Amino acid sequence: MELHHVRTGSGRPLLLIHGLGGSTETWSTVVGELATQREVITVDLPGFGRTPTLAGQVTVMALADAVADFVTGHGLDGVDVLGNSLGGQIALELKRRGLAGNVVALDPSGFARGAELRMFRVSLRLSMKLVRLLSPLLPFLAGNPVTRTLLLSQFSARPWALDRELVLRELRSFAMSEGSAPTLAALSSGTEQSGMSSGSPDPVVIGWGRRDWVLLPPQAKRAALAFPGAELHWFAGCGHLPQWDVPDQVTRLVLRATG
Repeated sequence: MELHHVRTGSGRPLLLIHGLGGSTETWSTVVGELATQREVITVDLPGFGRTPTLAGQVTVMALADAVADFVTGHGLDGVDVLGNSLGGQIALELKRRGLAGNVVALDPSGFARGAELRMFRVSLRLSMKLVRLLSPLLPFLAGNPVTRTLLLSQFSARPWALDRELVLRELRSFAMSEGSAPTLAALSSGTEQSGMSSGSPDPVVIGWGRRDWVLLPPQAKRAALAFPGAELHWFAGCGHLPQWDVPDQVTRLVLRATG
């Protein structure tokens, strides 16, 4: 499968992988600045944006396989990777497989357990149903700071400050993308992300929002422990999507961590 992708900027390649319900547009808050120093490659995961769904069963590892095929097919072995949520888990999986260089994983999935996983599954399903129900009203709801805050308080620590068009686009993608429901089911299956038995000469940075109500902050230490030598970076006053809440901090972290 060929993933729809967008390349911008010049320099050493940097691959960006979005999370559940996202697309290449998820990264619009940071691509411009990153592209001043790197060639930035954003991809649409299967079932999202302009990439068709997987032919077989949707699992996290099947999605990771699709990205791994993209990496090798485009001669990008050893590419630096930035991912968020599901994209962060895939970035770590690429690292585990030896296909990634420096990795920055923002609030990666794959480390929730027990009640955390149940809360994730129930809250995301309810959110998806609600957004679908309200789809005719989304232009108004996304444009009003109060209703925008009510809709996105689980995902962002500063929903009222987010760009209307960004919010509208992401809400529609989250609720309407063909891959959303099967991908959520895959993420809710309880399969944990495998780690590495030893450290890597290339840095791994785990970034986490202190106010993440999708994947709770206690999961951050589990993620860091799974990848020996990983740096754990906390974003204060930030939710599940650091590239939205603190884009300048994310840009600085990525450029530092990927050298």
